[in-house]
Amino acid sequence: MAIKATVHKASLQIADLDRHYYADHQLTLAQHPSETLERMMVRLIAFALYADDALLFGQGISTDDEPDLWQKDLTGAIERWISVGLPEERIIRRASGRSSQVVVISYGRTADLWWNENRAKLSRLENLTVLKLPADATQALAKLADRTMQLQCTLQEGSLMVTSGSSVIQFEPTVLQGTLASAHAWQ
Repeated sequence: MAIKATVHKASLQIADLDRHYYADHQLTLAQHPSETLERMMVRLIAFALYADDALLFGQGISTDDEPDLWQKDLTGAIERWISVGLPEERIIRRASGRSSQVVVISYGRTADLWWNENRAKLSRLENLTVLKLPADATQALAKLADRTMQLQCTLQEGSLMVTSGSSVIQFEPTVLQGTLASAHAWQ
């Protein structure tokens, strides 16, 4: 018998002072049986960084044909493709051809190694933004994971603060390619 996904509910309040985006989102995240809590929380952070009413969670880890999150226009064209983790270069290249903008949010102990191996090939993709989240921050985020979560995210000048009860995690994503500001500029 196959193990089913674990469902997590998140009430996410976002105050993005850089984009002047302020909204409350009620999100349902399906944690794939092979997905860690750290990865699931990075998907949630990806949502906070690029929040929009049209941004949706994809099948992600279970398929190469869909990103972890994506945003489509009214015609069904993909405006933004967001992958978390360390995706294969061929998948990023294919996504770059299918979407107006591609974002990779890397994290983990091997993120620097992955970037060093892929930097030359990925640098040719003009519609690609690559971010790296600090390992201590993503591990701390994993500790906030619960079946029901109430989180507040504040983004200001490229810095992110996540609050849950008395826990506060503050960090700044490292931009490896593109800029965080240019990723929001086209909206």
